[in-house]
Amino acid sequence: MTRLPLLAGLAAAAAALPALAHADPCEGRLPARAGETFSGQVRYVGDGDSLCVGPGADPATWIEVRLSDFDAPELHSPTGRADRDRLSRLVRGRVLACVAVRGRNGRVIVYDRVIAACRLDGRRVGDLLRAAGGREGGN
Repeated sequence: MTRLPLLAGLAAAAAALPALAHADPCEGRLPARAGETFSGQVRYVGDGDSLCVGPGADPATWIEVRLSDFDAPELHSPTGRADRDRLSRLVRGRVLACVAVRGRNGRVIVYDRVIAACRLDGRRVGDLLRAAGGREGGN
């Protein structure tokens, strides 16, 4: 008995499933208190207002950040990929200095990300995004 029909059926079923979102690779310990500072090279950009910074190539040391001063449209929105690409062009591979802050809900960590104000060469990343044409409009 041949397995070809079974394999073809499995391949067709897999193709019909929606694409799974890839989880970000950032696995470092998140600062838990407002005012904690951290810095690192931008290793990953998830969307227009989320990124990971870390001291080296090991994702276990990368801290996932939700920028406190810019609210980009969601990645699945019509401009989402362009917003992510804009942030990536501005900061990917560069060193950010960040400080954990409380969000609107009073928490420092939301959705497994630390809310942080980050600066590149002394300038706020949100200001850099606005200067580069970034428009806010996220949730």
